[in-house]
Amino acid sequence: MSFSQRAAGATTATALRHNPLNAVTATVERITDAEGHTLIRKELQEPTGTEGPWKTSVDPRHWNYWRRELEVYRDDRLREQLAGTGLVLPDVEVEEHPGGAVLYLEDIEGLPGTEFALDDHSALSRACGRWQARPADEVAWTSVGFLRDYSTTRDVPWTLLDDDAAWKQPLIAENWPAGLRSGWVELVAHRNELLTLVEGLPRARCHLDLWVCNAIRRSTGEIALLDWAFTGDGALGEDIGNHIPDAVFDLFWPAERIAELAETCTDNYLEGLREGGWRGDPDVARLAVMASGVKYAWLLPGLLGRASEPSHNAYHQQADSQYLFHQRGQALSFLATWTAEALSTSS
Repeated sequence: MSFSQRAAGATTATALRHNPLNAVTATVERITDAEGHTLIRKELQEPTGTEGPWKTSVDPRHWNYWRRELEVYRDDRLREQLAGTGLVLPDVEVEEHPGGAVLYLEDIEGLPGTEFALDDHSALSRACGRWQARPADEVAWTSVGFLRDYSTTRDVPWTLLDDDAAWKQPLIAENWPAGLRSGWVELVAHRNELLTLVEGLPRARCHLDLWVCNAIRRSTGEIALLDWAFTGDGALGEDIGNHIPDAVFDLFWPAERIAELAETCTDNYLEGLREGGWRGDPDVARLAVMASGVKYAWLLPGLLGRASEPSHNAYHQQADSQYLFHQRGQALSFLATWTAEALSTSS
C-alpha cells in the first residue's frame, strides 16, 4: 500500500512541532491508519505575499524557495551521493496540487536527535564529512548565499546592544557571563568580515539546517536527515557550525558542555572529510565551523528585546526563563570566542 493510500485511511493525525513562522510549511503531522501504520504528512504551500524575516520565494536560488524539499526528495543523484556515508533520506511520495504540495514521508524509527548522546553527535558529524567530501552535481534549485541572506534579514533591535538599561534587565544581569557584551559588540562590528570570510572558504552541498530536530538515528547506525528546505551552497564546515550552537540554544544539549560538543563534532567532521577522500587543509574547514557562528549575530539583541516578557519559548515550546537565558548566555559567550578566534586565525 502506498503512503498516500495509508494517509487516505488515517484514523488519527497528531500535529508535530515545527517552525510556524515559516509560511512554506502549512502543517506537519503524524498519520496513523487503521492497521497502526504511521507516516509523516508535511504540507507545503506556495508563497502568498508573505513578508518579513520568513518571506518565502518562487526563486529557486532563494534560501526559502518553497519547492526545494520536493526537489531534494526527487533527486536520485543526492540519494546516490549519500549512499555509504552514514546519512540517508527517508522514503517519500510527493502529491502536488494547485497552490502547494504534500510530502508523505516514511516515519523513521530510531533515536531522535533531541536525545543524542555524544557518540551520536560524533556519528552525525563524521557522516556529514563523508558526504560533503564528495563532489555534488550542479542543479538549478539549490540555495545560494544562505548564510548572509538568512542572517541579515532577521528583525533585530540592534540599538539595544548599546542600551545600558537593556543589559541591566534581571534575566540578563543574573544569567549572562561577564564579557559577553563586549564580545558581542565586537562580533557585530566584524559581521560583514566574517560573512565574507565564510563565503571565500571551500564549498560543498550543505543541508544548511543541520541540528538535532532534523536527525534520527536508526538502530542500524544510519542517520536520517529531515527538512532539507534550505539545502544549497555552503562552506565545508558550515553545517557543523550550525549544529553545535543550535543544540544548546533550544535546550537539547547543556551549555556547560558546549566546548566538548564543539571539539567532538569538529574533529569527527574532519575525520569524515578525510575518509571521504577530501585532501584539503583541515584548518580551513575548522575555520568555517567557527566563523559560521556569525549566523547568530542577530540573536543576542533579539533576546535583549524579549527579556522583559512574562514567558519565553525554546523552539516554540515554553521554557523556564531563568534556565533558558542562562543556557543561551553561555552559548553566546562561546560563539563570541569562536568568531573572535576565526578572525584572529584568518588575519
